[in-house]
Amino acid sequence: MVNVASGVAVETDKEARLHRERAFHDERFTEETRLAQAKYYAAVRPAFARYESLRQAYAVDADVLEYGCAKGEVSIGLAPIARSVSGIDISQVAIDQAAEKADQKGLSNTNFAVMDAEAMDFDDEHFDLIFGSGILHHLNIEKSYAELHRVLKPGGRVVFIEPLGHNPVLNFYRMMTPKARTEDEHPLRKADIKKFNDVFDGTHTQHYGLTTLGMTPFRNGPLANPLLRVTSLMDQAIFAIPYTKWWAWFCVMEGRKGH
Repeated sequence: MVNVASGVAVETDKEARLHRERAFHDERFTEETRLAQAKYYAAVRPAFARYESLRQAYAVDADVLEYGCAKGEVSIGLAPIARSVSGIDISQVAIDQAAEKADQKGLSNTNFAVMDAEAMDFDDEHFDLIFGSGILHHLNIEKSYAELHRVLKPGGRVVFIEPLGHNPVLNFYRMMTPKARTEDEHPLRKADIKKFNDVFDGTHTQHYGLTTLGMTPFRNGPLANPLLRVTSLMDQAIFAIPYTKWWAWFCVMEGRKGH
């Protein structure tokens, strides 16, 4: 964007947002900044188990992209079963660590690069599977969905796990812990899921994390697994009531590109 009156180029909103995101994640991957929140993820283990099972199933003999690969652990874990694995991230610190890990393991079918997730350098119809964890809510939804669709092969799959933004208690916690996230994050809302459904075919979204959050204090004790099973069943019963699924903390989204 250019200020015509002064003739001075000024930073666009997107450039400013990318700068903030890059700085936050470079610091995060140099010295983890979300450790205080890590304990709560015990309450959504079933969501991450579902996410893992889907990406493992779809990655077999596939050209795979991890959208927001962080330090590359997940991508590297898929390399033995995939045809090729690419990973992109906004953070050079993360990409350097991912590439180093791949080199140490002697992998020849991995590629990691710093890239703008809203304007990727890949050719059209390049990947069989694209997956990501907590990445979409950092991005412009319309641009990221369009890019995902562009680089996905016909019949290819997308799988994402993302936080949701309708629960007022969770939103209050987010407001009280601003240093744990970037100022541009926007947990997904119903409209964002609808746009996902409009872009991709055969979509399915499953919701997780409401009463399960109550087991967090017991996460390291013998009651952790029984409590998680019981509260997970309670959540699924509650989510059968109209609208209540939007109070969930996380969702797992999957879809495909039509032929």
